[in-house]
Amino acid sequence: MDSNNLIFLIVLTILCFSLNKFFIFFSKKSNSNLLVDDQFSKPQAFHELPVLVTGGIGIFLSIFIVYSYLFLFQNIIYFEYISICTLFFFLGFMDDLKINLRPKLRLILMIILLIFLIKYNNFYIEKTGIKFLNDLLQYSDIFSLIFIVTCFLFIINGANLIDGYNGLLGLHTLIIILNLFIINYLNKNLDIAYFLLCFSFILIIFLKFNFPSAKIFLGDGGSYLLGAFISISVIQTSIANPSISPFYFCILLFYLFFEVFFSFFRKLFVNKISPLIPDKKHLHMLIYKFLYNSNKSKFKSNYYVSIVINFIYLILIIPSILFMEDGLLCKYYSMILISVYLFSYKIIHEKTK
Repeated sequence: MDSNNLIFLIVLTILCFSLNKFFIFFSKKSNSNLLVDDQFSKPQAFHELPVLVTGGIGIFLSIFIVYSYLFLFQNIIYFEYISICTLFFFLGFMDDLKINLRPKLRLILMIILLIFLIKYNNFYIEKTGIKFLNDLLQYSDIFSLIFIVTCFLFIINGANLIDGYNGLLGLHTLIIILNLFIINYLNKNLDIAYFLLCFSFILIIFLKFNFPSAKIFLGDGGSYLLGAFISISVIQTSIANPSISPFYFCILLFYLFFEVFFSFFRKLFVNKISPLIPDKKHLHMLIYKFLYNSNKSKFKSNYYVSIVINFIYLILIIPSILFMEDGLLCKYYSMILISVYLFSYKIIHEKTK
């Protein structure tokens, strides 16, 4: 892909996000709250004015343009991306359209979609870094399917869970995707590398509208789409680069994964509530509360959360780049990251009581 084509794709992406002006005009003329987040009483709501939830639309249209360009002019086909991202975007987009699905029904739909899409796209995970899991993946197709579905569920729901602060999910996704781009580029997997590079530009353009002041939100459609894109990209990068330890990718995904994992058990056994019920005790929400108690500014505290979490995350994953091919070191380092999370949660929880 030459620079002129890349610039052309970037211009088209900007036009996709410029559609927000149309949505604003439509919302005002029709006096409708369609595609507008005005539910300020939700536990995960930290804004005070109605905001359009059209970020996911801009990202989806941009991905479709890039996919079409690669298919028509470069003969590169990424059907797994377009199929999985499309279905999960529309599943989340239903909530943006105020079509409310009960959490259990949504989870069931996600599982059904994943089973179908994983089988159809022939997704597989060859190795996990743990011998008995590798043996189960090799000899049991059912276990392999369950394992991959579970991985997708954790990352997609993790993306949806941390979304809510200006730039938090967008910046986090950008760090992960740029990391995967560098890995693929250095190892000469140029097709997927340039696809990831294009997606990075899409994220940067979205962040222009979302950070530090939010003119648009991702919405559930956008957060599901980003979670799905991350999941596919990590699996594809792992397959294309077998020398890299699977635990290195665990390190990259530890925040998205462990936020859901820890939240599930915290709600179930500590707070005695359903894991599917949202609350205000996630790490990013506690950090927001701590920052707000310090500066009394909701706006600053909102985007400061994104800066603090993503800066610390970036600092924590940088050392692992040096030993990404060493499975044992990556395994121990991933345990250290979990310990850092638990320690941080305990400290910040005590300070915000």
